[in-house]
Amino acid sequence: MVQWVVAVAGELWFAVAVLAAWWILSSGSTSFYFPPLSEIWARFRELWLFEQVPTDVWPSLRNFSPAIALSCLIGIPLGVLLGSLRTLQQIVSPVLSFGWALPKLALLPAFIAIAGIGDGMKVAFIVAGAIWPILLGARDGVRAVDPALRDMARSYRLGRAATIFKVLLPAAAPQIFAGIRTSLAIGLVLMIVGEMLVASSGLGYFVLQAQQSYALVDMWAGALLIGLLGYLINLLFSTLERVVLRWHFARRALHAG
Repeated sequence: MVQWVVAVAGELWFAVAVLAAWWILSSGSTSFYFPPLSEIWARFRELWLFEQVPTDVWPSLRNFSPAIALSCLIGIPLGVLLGSLRTLQQIVSPVLSFGWALPKLALLPAFIAIAGIGDGMKVAFIVAGAIWPILLGARDGVRAVDPALRDMARSYRLGRAATIFKVLLPAAAPQIFAGIRTSLAIGLVLMIVGEMLVASSGLGYFVLQAQQSYALVDMWAGALLIGLLGYLINLLFSTLERVVLRWHFARRALHAG
C-alpha cells in the first residue's frame, strides 16, 4: 500500500507540473485554436461543476459501466473455459484472432442496423471491443497455472467448480485484472467514438458539437474532462486491484526485496 501511495503521489506531482507548465506557456496565447489554460479551466468549472453532468457525463457513464460489467461477466467465464480445454481453444483460436484484430469501428454500421441508435447499441458496441482483453487475459492466465497446482487439486479430489474458484481463478487473477485494465481504456475510447457518431448526448457528442460550432474552449474543456475521467477510472481500478490482489503484490515485493 505504501508503494501504491508513493506511485500515486508521483503521478500527481508530474501531472501538476505539466498543468503548471501548460498554464504558464499558454497564458499569453491569442490563438483561436489553442486558448490559454486559464480560459479552459474557467469554462471547465462552469460546465462540469456541475451544470452539464446530468446531460453529458451521466449518459456516458450509464453506457460505459454496464458495458464493462458485461465484458467481465462474459469474458472471464469464456476465458477460463478456453484455458481449461486446450482442444476447444485450438478449434476457436482462428475466430479469436479474427475478432481481436477486427477494427471495432468497422462494426458500428452493423450494430446500428441491428440495434438502432439507442443505449443498448452503445453498450453492445463497447462490449464488442472491451471483451477481448478480458477473455484473452483469463484464457492465458488459466493456461499459465502451475501444473503442480492442478495436480494438487486432483490429489485432494476437488470438484470442477472448486478447482475453478479455489485454484484456477486465484492463480489467473493477475492476468485477468491486467486484461480488465486494458478493457477500461478500450471501452472509454469506444464510448467517446460511439457518442461522436450516433448520439445526442454524452461527452463524445459534446466535444464534437463544440468543435463543429467552433466553441473551442468548450471543446478543450470536454477533452480535459475525458482525460480526467480516464485517470480517475484507472485510479479506482488500481485501488480495487491492490485490495483484491494484495497477496500478489506482497509476494512480488518480497521477490523484489
